[in-house]
Amino acid sequence: MSLSGPLTGPASGHSQDRADVELKVPADSAYVSVLRTTTAGLAARLDFPIDDIEDLRIAVGEASAMVLPEADEAADLLCYFFMRPGRLTVTVGVDSTHGALPDYDSFAWQVLTTLATSAAADAKDGRLTITLTMESGHPEVGP
Repeated sequence: MSLSGPLTGPASGHSQDRADVELKVPADSAYVSVLRTTTAGLAARLDFPIDDIEDLRIAVGEASAMVLPEADEAADLLCYFFMRPGRLTVTVGVDSTHGALPDYDSFAWQVLTTLATSAAADAKDGRLTITLTMESGHPEVGP
């Protein structure tokens, strides 16, 4: 496992930005808690409300659960964090030669898009990524 910053992020809308933090762990569900905890710590550092921090933790877990089954053997789970005042963008990805985009009608994708301000998936250049952004205090979706 490595944690460092600033590093260049993947080509997921942030290719010219430098990630503030990059986290690399084995592509195994046992390490998703590390991503979730790091996400919570960074969101707290940006003064996100507790509810938004928890939503981000859950969203990162969902994104990881979507990309992990598509990971190539011996791949790493890479997570890039882009921090701006009141905004945290997280990209979770794996090397995947057969990486299929998530089913946008699935319950998991609906949960992800409800929890985050925005979410997008990308499968190109042998990498499957999901990028989500949370803006602090975004309006809740509901009745």
